[in-house]
Amino acid sequence: MSARRTVAAAVGAGALLAAVPTAAHADRPGPQLKRKYDRAYAKASKAGHEPGRNIVDDGVRAKGDVRPATKREVRRSLGVLRRMVAVPAGTAAGGSTASAGLQAIAACESGGDPSAVDASGTYRGKYQFDYQTWQSVGGTGDPAAAPEAEQDRRAQMLIAQRGSSPWPVCGS
Repeated sequence: MSARRTVAAAVGAGALLAAVPTAAHADRPGPQLKRKYDRAYAKASKAGHEPGRNIVDDGVRAKGDVRPATKREVRRSLGVLRRMVAVPAGTAAGGSTASAGLQAIAACESGGDPSAVDASGTYRGKYQFDYQTWQSVGGTGDPAAAPEAEQDRRAQMLIAQRGSSPWPVCGS
């Protein structure tokens, strides 16, 4: 193969590789998802809610570091933002004593089900507490067996102590 053809083949291969997303960027939200998220975030803020960290602009905190949000995390957070706006500020749906922000976390974590248990059995109740976290806020026994009002109270205590960090996706 001539030198000219070798260079042309290398340039063509480079252009082809540049067009294929790398594994590091394949799971990043695209511009359309980012716009939807930004609109929902602005709407939640304007409605008087405190939506927390904007994971599209600010990233996700993980083990002390900040990394870009994945598509899955943005979609999940987008659902929370939409539910925040759907529940009027200062009201409690379903007899819950939780604030609108905690209701959004619960909706994202467990669908608002106080008896929910994840597939592994580790995370339990409306806010998907693990036993250690539940006990750290004074809870005893199984979080999923506790009354909803107690789960709301313990979640409020946790958010007062540690902010939304115990819920890295749903609380962001």
